[in-house]
Amino acid sequence: MEYYATLGDPCAKRDVLDGLFRAGMTGIRVNLSHTSLNKCSPLLEQLYWPAARRAGREDAHLILDLQGPELRVGELPRPILLRAGDEILLGDGGIPVPQSILQTARRGGQISIDDGALLLEVRRSCSNLLLCRVIQGGPLHSRKSLSVLGTDVDTPTLTPADLDNLRQAGQYRVTHILQPFVRGRQDIQILRQSLDSLGLEQVRIMAKIEEHQGLERLDEIISEADQICIARGDLGNSMPLWKLPAIQKDISSRCRAAGRDFCLVTQLLWSMEQRPVPTRAEVCDIYNGVLDGATSLMLTGETAAGKWPVQAMEYLTRTAREACENSRLP
Repeated sequence: MEYYATLGDPCAKRDVLDGLFRAGMTGIRVNLSHTSLNKCSPLLEQLYWPAARRAGREDAHLILDLQGPELRVGELPRPILLRAGDEILLGDGGIPVPQSILQTARRGGQISIDDGALLLEVRRSCSNLLLCRVIQGGPLHSRKSLSVLGTDVDTPTLTPADLDNLRQAGQYRVTHILQPFVRGRQDIQILRQSLDSLGLEQVRIMAKIEEHQGLERLDEIISEADQICIARGDLGNSMPLWKLPAIQKDISSRCRAAGRDFCLVTQLLWSMEQRPVPTRAEVCDIYNGVLDGATSLMLTGETAAGKWPVQAMEYLTRTAREACENSRLP
């Protein structure tokens, strides 16, 4: 079983990284939607890899989570508070969003922001501007995820930033690539060709299942990827939440049948971003995920931004180990 944390400010301390390794962490994720590999260099070279050596984990994993075809809000000078019922502009003169969003969204459609935390309805659209009404409000920050619900937005498999980060992957001893929003076999083949051309054939590809295209082509993705990642954040945005448990169970079952490893991620211990103890529901979720066959578990905001990163890793590993022990009982 592998246990992954996500890099963030709470991890930028020697004692925290040492504590994470003592708690059982076996690797760390770098979320490149908000940074670059080069910007993370001091933290990786001066803190992460030395901590791995002190822990006797020379085989620790370093996982790059690429930008991929994910769509995000542009840079904002400051956070914006969106209130339900307000009208806002997306595009020229308003909140910056990718051109593909402006070209795809239509009147009456809905736009999800920040993994569903914010929800907009399109009132009017033109080639460079959308007028939207806020259905579900809250604070809007730069670089938050975007999706046009029920619509496929045409985006490239790898962005220029992805390619730049891949060129540096060997230098930083990257072991795995998390490929977001995988839509089919071709996305994985494009990434693998890029890795091969850079002499990185040994790097493992973890295909993130995050929307309906990936679900529709799940079998071909399972056969092509080295590992599947059930990424419940955006996956949960693409359907009513009450349908998500059955989808997670189905992906788990199909991975087991194909002998393919899979990782479970998103809100495993979400409450521990603010509290030192998780909810009963969270530990039950982890336990059941392991019983369903998960071979790795990943914390995100719990370690990237949370107040209790080491404690979160301890609860993650202890709960998973309990599940592993009990799964062997008659």
